[in-house]
Amino acid sequence: MRTRTVSIAAIAVTALLGLSACTQGEEEPDSSVKRPVGGQQVTVKVAETDIGKILVDQSGRTLYGFTKDKEGASACSESCIAVWPALVADKDPEAGSGTDGKLFELIDRAEGARQVSYKDWPLYYYAGDAVPGDLNGQGLDEEWFAVAPDGSLVK
Repeated sequence: MRTRTVSIAAIAVTALLGLSACTQGEEEPDSSVKRPVGGQQVTVKVAETDIGKILVDQSGRTLYGFTKDKEGASACSESCIAVWPALVADKDPEAGSGTDGKLFELIDRAEGARQVSYKDWPLYYYAGDAVPGDLNGQGLDEEWFAVAPDGSLVK
């Protein structure tokens, strides 16, 4: 009985140490922000969908704008970014077919990442979009909309 109590206590201490290690180190980037792999070039292009032409990433995943973002700054942080991961890049994105390269910009996020914006709309993914072509975030909460090639939100 004593051995079992000691084993349970050891497991509990190990778990607590693991949890405290996860909550320390504030310089760790937000894992919900989608980062390009190994310096991969981020490309934004236009795709034809059921709601018209919209911006997508190089994989065909829908990119959204948030109506609460103002003047090219992201208003999505903490719990928001967990559901709406930012499109981030280490260098200027490649302007794919149908986009205007002059409308792209990289903006600094609070956690240190650089987010891609298009005509002052920081670009996001939606966690509820499982595969390229999904539009499950479209119109959500009347605040999230796919971005059109001219930089407007598709409402």
